[in-house]
Amino acid sequence: AKQAVDLHTPIFTQRMVSAVMKDKFLDRHVPTIRALYKRQRDAMIAALTREMKGLDVKFNAPKGGMFLWARLPEGVDTVTLLPKAVERNVAFVPGAPFYAGEGDPRTLRLSFVTASVEEIDIAIAALAQTLREELVLLGDRQLAAAQV
Repeated sequence: AKQAVDLHTPIFTQRMVSAVMKDKFLDRHVPTIRALYKRQRDAMIAALTREMKGLDVKFNAPKGGMFLWARLPEGVDTVTLLPKAVERNVAFVPGAPFYAGEGDPRTLRLSFVTASVEEIDIAIAALAQTLREELVLLGDRQLAAAQV
C-alpha cells in the first residue's frame, strides 16, 4: 500500500517503524515528550513575558505542537530582523510565508522543543535585545523621514 502511495519508502525505514509500533515504544515515550515540551513551552512563555515587557510583543500559548507564534511591534520586519538575531546566535522563522494571503511581516515562529530551558532564557533575552535595537533604528529612520 505504501509503495502505491509514494513510490516506496526504504524497507529499512519501514522495519524500524514497524518495530517501534509493535513494542509499544510510542505509548511509553509520548507522555515523556509531552511533559518535556510543556516545560520548554512554559519556559519560553515565561521568558517572553519577562524579556519583552514594554515592547508591545504579542504571542500565543499553544496547547500542543512545537512552535509558538509572536507578533512584533508595528514597523518591524522579521526578515530584516533575522540576520541581526543570528549574529546573537538566535534563530526564528519569519511568519509571513505561512499566510495563505498577504503575510504579516511582523510575525515569527519560535521552536521551543530543540532547546533547554537555560538556552531558551538566553535566546529570548538576546532576541529582546535585538528587537530593542531594531526599534531604536526604526525610530531614528522615522524621525529622519519626518525631518525631510
